Amino acid sequence: MAKTSAEIKAEILRLTREFSRLAHAANRPAYTPAEPPVPFVPGQTVVPYAGRVFSEQEVEAAVSATLDFWLTLGREGEAFEQKLAAFLGVKSTVLCNSGSSANLLAVSALSSPRLGNRRLRPGDEIITVAAGFPTTVAPIIQNGFVPVFIDNDPATLNGRVEQLSEAYREGRTRAVFMAHTLGNPFNLSAVTEFCRQHNLWLIEDNCDALGCRYDGKFTGTFGDLSTQSFYPPHHMTLGEGGAVNVGQSRKLRVIVESFRDWGRDCWCASGKDNTCGKRYDWQLGELPKGYDHKYIYSHLGYNLKPLDIQAAIGCVQLEKLPQFIQARIDNWDYLRRQLADCANFFEFMLPTHATGWTPEGFTWDASGHRTVCSWFGFMLRVRPDAPFTKFEFARHLDEKKIGNRMLFGGNLVRQPVWQQLRQDRPDAFRVIGDLAGADRIMNEVLFIGTYPGLTRPMLDYLVDIIRAFVKKF
Repeated sequence: MAKTSAEIKAEILRLTREFSRLAHAANRPAYTPAEPPVPFVPGQTVVPYAGRVFSEQEVEAAVSATLDFWLTLGREGEAFEQKLAAFLGVKSTVLCNSGSSANLLAVSALSSPRLGNRRLRPGDEIITVAAGFPTTVAPIIQNGFVPVFIDNDPATLNGRVEQLSEAYREGRTRAVFMAHTLGNPFNLSAVTEFCRQHNLWLIEDNCDALGCRYDGKFTGTFGDLSTQSFYPPHHMTLGEGGAVNVGQSRKLRVIVESFRDWGRDCWCASGKDNTCGKRYDWQLGELPKGYDHKYIYSHLGYNLKPLDIQAAIGCVQLEKLPQFIQARIDNWDYLRRQLADCANFFEFMLPTHATGWTPEGFTWDASGHRTVCSWFGFMLRVRPDAPFTKFEFARHLDEKKIGNRMLFGGNLVRQPVWQQLRQDRPDAFRVIGDLAGADRIMNEVLFIGTYPGLTRPMLDYLVDIIRAFVKKF
């Protein structure tokens, strides 16, 4: 008797799980080791700074969605958006194809005429931070706005909030867009109060910080909008992918979706028609009344949707996210304890509002605010008086097959593209102060991994190599 399509699919998925257990054992979370465990050979096996962490469930979900062959964003995408929004506690989430696209969508949304007097126009200023990832800042320029760079604190890597008032210009400053760097929440108390006082939009770049908490509340939930990245090094992965989280406003969600979906006015999901019930009853712009609402455009938008297959993977990854977050916290704590005797050579990162670290935990300032960091990486800032440079240290780690990264673009205004922009358009951006902190980060900071795929032998090897390096001096 011939098998049904459902029976064939079930057999394919059974074999998929079996294949994945054999083929992808090295990608399993370190807290659920493969059977048998994947051997680690010190000096030969690479210790990545980050990577994909998954098991057979994600592979099965991807294959199942592929067999269904809807492909474009659909049922799985809707489920993922609802689950992520529920996890964070935001009004809604809009899935897109990368974290960089999410940043572009969030900034672009503020230009919408639907926002009335709060709409940003070319020449309006957005306060941001000098040291970080370029696509936090690039959308500001790409939309015709003016970034205003404040400095970074080398201890927390976040913006120096005491410079916000100096950066502000009455009638010109309209928003703040800052990242929670390396999974360390920036001073949300000061920033949200500043935005409230001056009626400014706040966008949180939460791409490196999914699962961080500030005063018990998840980062990515304080701003009008926030952004996520699901590129493999991040807290969870869809392969590629990103999202814009909308704090409370239904209007902002519709605007973000419009920019994501070609700029169209219609909000129907792919494959659905006439959600509004008056598809042929609209009259917008100078179009004739009754023009098909699916082909009316209110924004200069993009096509930044991901595939439904990616969302299917994301739904499984979301179930594992709490364990991923805890693994990052545990790995950071283990490295901090084991490398405490290297403090003569390195300065270590402090959470915002922390004043110091002891083996018993962090000490805190008198503000009463507390942060819990879902660490993206473990920062090592080479002291200015150390007998070696950051670059010498980085080359040594590379030679020992230990993955490491600079803090992204360092001081972005030193990058060739920004130097050229300064020459071409001197008024394209403003800088507050001398950016000495961002320069220190550029010259002194690198980071190593904390991701959930790191095993204890990997962490111990990493510690041994760093200790051996500094002992030479």
